[in-house]
Amino acid sequence: MKEYGKLIIWVDYFNSAIKRSEGRRVPLSSAVRDPTLQELVHATKGIGYSPEPQEGYYPKRSKVKSGYVSLTKKVSKSITVKKVANRLVQVKGEKKQSSGRR
Repeated sequence: MKEYGKLIIWVDYFNSAIKRSEGRRVPLSSAVRDPTLQELVHATKGIGYSPEPQEGYYPKRSKVKSGYVSLTKKVSKSITVKKVANRLVQVKGEKKQSSGRR
């Protein structure tokens, strides 16, 4: 049953490795390479949401395992996707820096 007070944000919205026709919703300048569900959860927490993560298959890429977070709707989905994209770029950058400092 559809929950009208929730937003569903898929990991694939932010994946720079896929085309817009395959489900990416942000420009390549805001996308990251192969984001994970954990990174999406971290990014959504970073902008003030309490995400409910779920694994699943994105409808446009039904053969590739993916995931999504369910968020309580505060603002429009397009604004939320842009905010998450900006935060996800920071999360990926932090991860890359911490793995490079060994």
